[in-house]
Amino acid sequence: MEVKKLSISWQFLIVLVLILQILSALDFDPYRVLEVSRTASQADIKKAYKKLAREWHPDKNKDPGAEDKFIQISKAYEILSNEEKRSQYDHYGDAGENQGYQKQQQREYRFRHFHENFYFDESFFHFPFNSERRDSIDEKYLLHFSHYVNEVVPDSFKKPYLIKITSDWCFSCIHIEPVWKEVVQELEGLGVGIGVVHAGYERRLAHHLGAHSTPSILGIINGKISFFHNAVVRENLRQFVESLLPGNLVEKVTNKNYIRFLSGWQQENKPHVLLFDQVPVVPLLYKLTAFAYKDYLSFGYVYVGLRGAEEMTRQFNINVYVPSILVFKEHIHKPADVIQARGMKKQVIDDFVTQNKYLLAARLTSQKLFHELCPVKRSHRQRKYCVVLLTTEAAKLSKPFEAFLSFALANTRDTVRFVHVYSNRQQEFANTLRPDSDAFRGKSAVSILERRNTAGRVVYKTLEDPWTGSESDKFILLGYLDQLRKDPALLSSEAVLPDLTDELAPIFLLRWFYSAAGYVSDCWDSLFHSNWREMMPLLSLVFSALFILFGTVIIQAFSDSNDERESSPPDKEEAHEKTGKTEPSFTKEHSSKIPKKGFVEVTELTDVTYTSNLVRLRPGHMNVVLILSNSTKTSLLQKFALEVYTFTGSSCLHFSFLSLDKHREWLEYLLEFAQDAAPIPNQYDKHFMERDYTGYVLALNGHKKYFCLFKPQKTVEEEEAMGSCSDLDSSLHLGESRGKPSYGLGSKPIKGKLSKLSLWMERLLEGSLQRFYIPSWPELD
Repeated sequence: MEVKKLSISWQFLIVLVLILQILSALDFDPYRVLEVSRTASQADIKKAYKKLAREWHPDKNKDPGAEDKFIQISKAYEILSNEEKRSQYDHYGDAGENQGYQKQQQREYRFRHFHENFYFDESFFHFPFNSERRDSIDEKYLLHFSHYVNEVVPDSFKKPYLIKITSDWCFSCIHIEPVWKEVVQELEGLGVGIGVVHAGYERRLAHHLGAHSTPSILGIINGKISFFHNAVVRENLRQFVESLLPGNLVEKVTNKNYIRFLSGWQQENKPHVLLFDQVPVVPLLYKLTAFAYKDYLSFGYVYVGLRGAEEMTRQFNINVYVPSILVFKEHIHKPADVIQARGMKKQVIDDFVTQNKYLLAARLTSQKLFHELCPVKRSHRQRKYCVVLLTTEAAKLSKPFEAFLSFALANTRDTVRFVHVYSNRQQEFANTLRPDSDAFRGKSAVSILERRNTAGRVVYKTLEDPWTGSESDKFILLGYLDQLRKDPALLSSEAVLPDLTDELAPIFLLRWFYSAAGYVSDCWDSLFHSNWREMMPLLSLVFSALFILFGTVIIQAFSDSNDERESSPPDKEEAHEKTGKTEPSFTKEHSSKIPKKGFVEVTELTDVTYTSNLVRLRPGHMNVVLILSNSTKTSLLQKFALEVYTFTGSSCLHFSFLSLDKHREWLEYLLEFAQDAAPIPNQYDKHFMERDYTGYVLALNGHKKYFCLFKPQKTVEEEEAMGSCSDLDSSLHLGESRGKPSYGLGSKPIKGKLSKLSLWMERLLEGSLQRFYIPSWPELD
């Protein structure tokens, strides 16, 4: 009895320990242990682990529970530092160490707890909410942020990707699941990449992709993201993938253009592939293959049901009832390789295309192609030799190149690759290998080389004589290759080759145009299809710019209309007649204030414009007024415009002219307040009307009621005129001499009066000129 009780107690203890272990496993949360969030990056996790490990290390922390805590920290870091274990824990609550009993118990506990609280019976609704059933479909396609950035994006330049964004408790996700499964099975077999992003666990990746709702389906090609916006049916998804591919991948080939298509190998430096099939549209499998190998081959499609295709099918001996793929290299009338099969699979096409990626004697057009055709030696058993023909570019195939091509065609060794280089396009490269001798000038040469490292170091041997393509040249080259198999030391010369220039790279303007076109296309697509939360910053910027622009225009329009209302008289026709007498090279009163190159707005100061241009001039604004007469009007206005043009950028300066013949009394009244001005004579003086003020310039501040005065300098002609009039009274010399130029002198001395006006304008803007104040502005009659 005692033994029986003891055995029962031991069984009870074992069961209790197992239960405690299960509960502890359920309660273990690596995120809580490391004190990080579920969206923490690997850098944050590593940083938290180092901090806690130093704090709870048993050698440094004497706390009794330090050892257990340190074990938990290590276990948590082991789970979260491994993306696969972390994903396993995020989905199932377990890292995979105990996926049997514990996972089943955990799910049953959670599901039972859910039933007890909400009285929900899954069998009643028949919705597959069980995560195990749903995740089994998408589990192998799940993407993480690092996997997407490091693998999917670079791989999207070779094949398009179709990605689904899903989440838990998503009714629409369940609805599209059968269609998604069917499409995935079909497109994956054609070469389309598949991905699934769980928005609940990969929020960073979902936000990066721009998916703000579930379910969302998007495509990625060349690193560019495009969203699917149609109904989720098989045909729409297939068309969406096909629309991601560029439109010029496969060229339609007929009897009229097949010669031109196959002859493009010389310019494009690529083999050309033709597919013969009975369907009128290019199959999606063929388009995907063309996209994957677009850098190596050019692809064409022949619809055998088209009238006129009989000539090609007969010439190349095509079975029209079976899909056929032909590869053409340097010889356009005979295919280099052929494959025919019903229900052609992707793997078969890939193997076939991979074996024919290069021409028989490809031209080295870039450093990348040089690395691929002539790889660096890895070991003695993996030696790769390149036979390089250095020749000049020609419109037609030269005899040396044709002989070199026939020699390459007869080659059966895998360790030898034949290439050629245009000496005029790759001068530095060719000069390094070709002997510096007059015998090789303008002729072809052949070199055998082996690359030793990626820095350009090679060992090589150049044939002693120029390559003419004769039988003796072929025999010599064949002897060198046979000898090279036994004695690699035959390559006795050593050099460092310069990098090849990329001959087929588009020019800068073309690259810029393609980039701009792609950017505009992305913006246009985003404007109509993207989530509006992404477009809000751009729309805010655009509308802000438009608001500022139109606001400025409206304010300027209202300010101009106010000036017009203030200055417009009842009789508008009369004002137009008065202001219309100005020279056509200067604008009228109501012209725009924006200065143009070689253009100055100068208005006439009349009784009509007097109030707006002076009396009610805005504070801080000045009107620079030129005094002239009818006879000096043209010449002085031209000189005035040249002198003040550099100051027209200031919006505080306005420019006008005043007719001395009409408003002499107004001017004489103003000059009385100028302390250093010439004495104003009596009006009964016989010389009163002869006194000349042309060339005077007044800077009028209408608000503060003061003006600055510019008096013209005496010219040489004026001084001579004063010397010839010695019989007159000295007090009249000035007046006479000032009056004469208006009548007796030419336009050149008149323009000389304003020769120092620009210096005076600079002092005006500096505020260093003398100011003459007046009590009020007189009326302008």
